[in-house]
Order: sequence, then C-alpha cells, then structure tokens
Amino acid sequence: MNAAADPENTAAFAEAQTRAWVNRAVIGLNLCPFAKAPQVKGLVRYVVSPATEPEALLATLCDELRLLAEADLERVETTLIVHPGVLNDFEDYNDFLGTAEAAVAMLGYDGLLQVASFHPDYQFAGTAIGDVTNASNRSPYPTLHLLREESIERAVAAFPDASAIFETNMATLESLGAAGWAELQAQCRRDAQGDQAAP
Repeated sequence: MNAAADPENTAAFAEAQTRAWVNRAVIGLNLCPFAKAPQVKGLVRYVVSPATEPEALLATLCDELRLLAEADLERVETTLIVHPGVLNDFEDYNDFLGTAEAAVAMLGYDGLLQVASFHPDYQFAGTAIGDVTNASNRSPYPTLHLLREESIERAVAAFPDASAIFETNMATLESLGAAGWAELQAQCRRDAQGDQAAP
C-alpha cells in the first residue's frame, strides 16, 4: 500500500494511538499516578510533529516550550510532542535529549519546565533490551513530554514517597510480562484504528 494512502501513516493515527497508550498504559496500569487528572480534564496538549530532521524537531520543541510557559495552567498543563518521522533510533533520540535540555535553558525555562523521555525502544541503563520493565517509558512513537515544574512539585507533595512509584511500576510490568505488554500495545493500535474508522 502507498504510504500516503495508509490510514496508519497519518498524524491523526499517531495522536489516537498515543492517546490510547496514555489511557491504557500510563493511566490504566497506573504507571504515573498524576496522569489521570490532566487527561480527564483535557489539559494534555498532543502535538504530532511532521519533522523528519532533528533541526525541525528542535524548532517544534522551542515553539511548544514557549506555548506551555505562556499558557494558562487551567488550559494546558502538559504537552506531548509525538514525532514519528525523526529519532526512531533510540541512541539518536537519547543524544537529542541533551539538545532538548539545552533548549530549555536557552529559553530561560530552567526551574519552570522540563522534558521527560518516551520511546518505543526505551532502555534503562543496565537493563537488557527485552526487559519488560523498560516498558514504563515505552510509547508508541518517539515522544518528548513537556512538564511544568510546579505540577511536578504539587504531585510530589501529594505523593511524598515518589521512589515507591518506580518500584511499583517495575512490579506491575513484571507481573504483566512481555506477552501482556504486547497485547496492551495491540489494543492501543486497535483503539486508534477504531478512532480512524469512526465517522
């Protein structure tokens, strides 16, 4: 099938699958106890970047950092920049994170905003690539998550033992297993396909 005619090769599909992942994995598995409220309230901004080169992605990142910094917290709390066309190699993506952090500093947003990382091939240092615990940071597409520091501080204040979240996530994913994670990913794709088929 011609890529341009493939309904799964669209920004709309990438957004739908990412939304499904947030609902089924991040919230459904409670990988982030703080994710449900902004999602339910419609305060998560989803941006699918058309970038095919890191320079174009950097431009999108800077635009979105400015937008989030200036936006009313009651309108946008956090932003997910999904970028299917660039940094699909995890090492390249990981290298770009330094550029992303430098952009935050250059724009004067240190202490205000930060960038969290999600990737289909995410791998924590010291783990095997097939270790299911890597799934805590595995998204359908390479994704940069822009967060407000004040939101993080508020969440930590409400959940003081933040270190327990990581340990709980590892136990959740080990219990789910590779087969369970694969089925969850397949369900996210089916959700997105259903969204695309809806009138």
